[in-house]
Amino acid sequence: MIRYGRQIVRPAFVGCLVLLLTVSRAAAQPSSYAVGAQDVITISVFSQPDLSGKFSVDADGVFTFPLIGRVKAGGLTLREVEAELREMLAQGYLKNPQVTVSVDQYRSQRVFVIGEVRNAGPYPLSGEMTLIEALARAGSTTDRAGAVVLVVRGPAGTNAPRLPDEASVTDALRVDLKELQGGSLSQNVRLRDGDTIFVPRAESVFLFGQVKTPGGYPIQGEMTVLQALSLAGGITDRGTTNRIRIIRIVGGKKQEIKVKLDDPVHPGDTLIVSERFF
Repeated sequence: MIRYGRQIVRPAFVGCLVLLLTVSRAAAQPSSYAVGAQDVITISVFSQPDLSGKFSVDADGVFTFPLIGRVKAGGLTLREVEAELREMLAQGYLKNPQVTVSVDQYRSQRVFVIGEVRNAGPYPLSGEMTLIEALARAGSTTDRAGAVVLVVRGPAGTNAPRLPDEASVTDALRVDLKELQGGSLSQNVRLRDGDTIFVPRAESVFLFGQVKTPGGYPIQGEMTVLQALSLAGGITDRGTTNRIRIIRIVGGKKQEIKVKLDDPVHPGDTLIVSERFF
């Protein structure tokens, strides 16, 4: 039976995502988040339950608060909204009011996750969200993902993903997926409103002949003939490592090359393992 690749959920990567997601959330500083239209914020006024609750920010960046009326929050950080409310409440309403503001629902800012992820689409930008959190929300990468993740900076407030070919080279950040999976915090890019996370599909190598599971398999970084054979389950009892050839397209022309186990494999190569003579 011929099949294309294998659908494998990487338990180690999923565990890594959960761990790094916890770390990134703990390290985030939501007080620096700028409130935007359609956000829902939670306001707590100490010892004043009638003044505490959830409030929706309208399209103009304003919400309505008891006693005060309309309060401008759009573009302000949470700490700035707190200071504004304290000042207003201290003007004849409360003595030394203690106010805490947090975000209940992030609706004004978003990032886009596209390509080889399990659940592509737009996701709300939650506080100081990182790449690992965005990938976790998108269900992590598929087994066909390539070795690099591109983070394309987009204009704030955009309603559509920005594809890499529309951006200049300096716009796209290249993140090593293997290092990210391994827990490298240096690869865990902090995201901005309008960013597009693009996970390209890995280029493939094709294996036929005397291999246990013929088909196409994604190349992950640099790969040798031996590593490619392992993707297909290895050589059958009737195959031989002395008669492996690669069909490769070079300059638009097909070439057939006899290779050894430690020779490199190129994207698009077709490996054929011949049957032994006896």
